[in-house]
Amino acid sequence: MLRCATLDDIPALLTVETQCFTTDRLSRRSFRHLLTRGHAVTLLDEHDGQMRGYVLLLFSRSASMARLYSIAVHPDFAGRRVSDRLLENAESAALEHDCVSMRLEIRRDNPASLALFRRHGYRQFKEVPDYYEDHMAALRFEKRLAPHLQAELVTVPYYQQTLDFTCGPAALMMAMKALDPELDLNRTLELRLWREATTIFMTSGHGGCGPYGLALSAYRRGFDLEIHVNEDGIFLVDSVRSPEKKEVMRLVQEDWIEELRHLPVLLRRGNLSVDELRQKSEVGGIPLVLISSYRIYGERFPHWVVVTGFDDHYIYVHDPLVNTDQGAILADSMNLQQFPVS
Repeated sequence: MLRCATLDDIPALLTVETQCFTTDRLSRRSFRHLLTRGHAVTLLDEHDGQMRGYVLLLFSRSASMARLYSIAVHPDFAGRRVSDRLLENAESAALEHDCVSMRLEIRRDNPASLALFRRHGYRQFKEVPDYYEDHMAALRFEKRLAPHLQAELVTVPYYQQTLDFTCGPAALMMAMKALDPELDLNRTLELRLWREATTIFMTSGHGGCGPYGLALSAYRRGFDLEIHVNEDGIFLVDSVRSPEKKEVMRLVQEDWIEELRHLPVLLRRGNLSVDELRQKSEVGGIPLVLISSYRIYGERFPHWVVVTGFDDHYIYVHDPLVNTDQGAILADSMNLQQFPVS
């Protein structure tokens, strides 16, 4: 029998964990957290009242990619295809959560797990050295659960923002690196771009970056670009309450726009359709898009992402934020099948 785990199953889960792993074991506290959070699912395989194994999945708030966080089968039930059954049901659960791909990490010295996932069509795409507690490397795998969706992806190097307020510079750095492979991505450049493009004020902390400041930073570094905005207002101004701060932000933005008027930069007001966005990508453009992060994180704050590709149903993006507080790893923010095309 296969079912979802509850808090009452924690003792049995810990028994399986102890029998299967010598390092990187999930603790009682970890299982409790994962069983009570809204974006994780743990499936159990039981036989005659005894737990034979489990599989644990993590989901983003709206991304279409699941992460297989852990899978384990009690040694007493090895060779009975319990792991195959767990994996097949995990894939079904991922599809029920509208996920079209699955990613996971496997120890490089675990031939049984490597054989399992390769047998089920998972493709290795990266090796991560020193990943586990004992310094063993991890092999990172992915499988498309909806193979009829053929993505057209652009190779865009990934850069993780290092501060809460530098998603714009990080996104711009990824786009510039895609167009200029010789560009060195580092924190100095990240902060330099932020200083050039910041809107000065936010409600708390440091200011974010709007499209005009980022565009000027890119132009000054020799990149051709276009700006498409769907509103005439002051970007990010809703993040502050003080009339004085709003006025400063208005003056800064107007100064940027005035400077752009004298440069060979197209500034277009109005919505850019998905087809237009796709066409610009197909001719070599790397779109940067300022979104509301509500779709990803359930919080309404402006956030920059880089468009990396399309399929018939989704727009793919690099998200410069790696939400480690929610158990995310860097790979979870790369080529997210995040935004429905329709």
